[in-house]
Amino acid sequence: MSTALADLRRKYSLAGLRRADLSPDPIQQFESWFDDAIRAQVLEPSAMSLATVGPQGQPSARIVMLKGLDARGFVFFTNYDSRKSRELAENSRAALLIYWRELERQVAIGGGAAKIPREESEAYFQKRSEASQWSAWASRQSQVVAGRAELERALAGVKKKYSTGPVACPPFWGGYVIAPVTIEFWQGRPDRMHDRFCYTRLPAGGWKIERLSP
Repeated sequence: MSTALADLRRKYSLAGLRRADLSPDPIQQFESWFDDAIRAQVLEPSAMSLATVGPQGQPSARIVMLKGLDARGFVFFTNYDSRKSRELAENSRAALLIYWRELERQVAIGGGAAKIPREESEAYFQKRSEASQWSAWASRQSQVVAGRAELERALAGVKKKYSTGPVACPPFWGGYVIAPVTIEFWQGRPDRMHDRFCYTRLPAGGWKIERLSP
């Protein structure tokens, strides 16, 4: 490599994070930071890295989009036959990581995944663009294909099938909610002395908040 990796360092200096700044509820705290990301015009503020674990203990990660947030947790949608879904069926524990570079912030979430009710998936599917609905039917996510032409033929077939009517939600497509057990808020600070606060769900309800060493 022509550039020394040790020299590729960013100086974090935009803000700090104090215990007094935090909401007692991490979902409310996340919503506040998400609003900040929207106002800052962060590129893809809802993009999340989702990590799952395969049957042999091998982790895998990919980017998914946050499409809902409520008291249950963080919602995203996918193909239920995909690699991530197969892994979640074997081991429901998962992790999410959201990075807002423009704000020098990260949020790390750990918890369990569960499918959302079918009616919620169908309702959300009808809000998607027609092109996205077609793609959901055409793509057998994570399966091997012979080439691009195979995908295009599948898409053409779906377009023809639904050329005169609404597109139904595929039975193999829907949402998951990650119910958080821990949520960590990370704010970059100068000289790598970052601010980190971790919320841990308590068995009796509520959350414990602890500052972590950077």
